[in-house]
Amino acid sequence: MGRRSCKIAGRKTAQDLKKAKLYSKIGKEIVSAVKKGGPSPISNTVLAALIEKVKELDIPKDIVDRNVKRASEKGQEAFIEKIYEVYGYGGVGIIIEVLTDKVNRSVAAVREVVKDNGGKMADPGSIMFKFQRARVANVKVTDVDRDQLLTIALDAGAEDIIEPSMDEYDTEADSSESRVYKVVSSAENYPVILSKLQEEGIKFKPDNGSELLPTTPIEVDDEAMELNKELMSKLLELDDVDAVYTDQKY
Repeated sequence: MGRRSCKIAGRKTAQDLKKAKLYSKIGKEIVSAVKKGGPSPISNTVLAALIEKVKELDIPKDIVDRNVKRASEKGQEAFIEKIYEVYGYGGVGIIIEVLTDKVNRSVAAVREVVKDNGGKMADPGSIMFKFQRARVANVKVTDVDRDQLLTIALDAGAEDIIEPSMDEYDTEADSSESRVYKVVSSAENYPVILSKLQEEGIKFKPDNGSELLPTTPIEVDDEAMELNKELMSKLLELDDVDAVYTDQKY
C-alpha cells in the first residue's frame, strides 16, 4: 500500500509540474509576442493567436495579463527557442525543448544536469530524426470505449492511436488520472479531429501546440529505465526547460 500511495503522490506532482510548465511556456511566448509586435491583439496577430490558444487550453486569463505587463519591464528580453539532444542510458534518446531569455544560462544548466545524472550531450540532429512532430488529442481511458474511439478517430483522419501502458500499481481508480489514449494527427487535420471528437461527445485535452513522438521506441532494462526517468525529472525541474521527450519504451 505504501508503494502505491507514493506512486499516486508522485503522479499528482508530475501533473502539477506539467501544468506549471505549460503556463510558463505560454507566458514566455506572450512576452516574446508583445516584445516583437506590441501589446494589442488587434494589431498583433501572434498575440491574438496566443490568446485564442489560452482559451482553448483553459488557461487562466491572468497568465496573459501578467505576461503582457512583464514584457514592458525594463531589461526583459524576448525568449528564444532552443532544442538540446541527449543520450540517456541504454541507447535512449532524449529531446529537451527550451524557451529562454538567456541562452548561455540555459545550456549551462542543461549540461550540468546531464553530466551529473550520467547522460551525454549529443550533436544537433543525431537524435531528433528518431521523432516525428505531431498534434495530439489526449482522451482518458475511462471517458471512452476503445473500439469506439478507434473507429471515430481513424475515420476522421487520425494517423495513429497510441494506447497507454499499464503497470502493476495502476488500478481502475487511478486510471482516470494518468492513463490516456493519444490521438495522433497532422497539424492540418487536427481541427477536424477535435471537431469530430466534440461532435461525438468524447472529452479530450488538446496538446499545447505539438508533441514529439518517437518513431521506434527503445526497450531498456528496469535499471536503465529508472535512471532515464531520474535524468528527465531533473531536466524538467529547470526553469528554462518547457518539455522533455524520449524514445524510451514504457
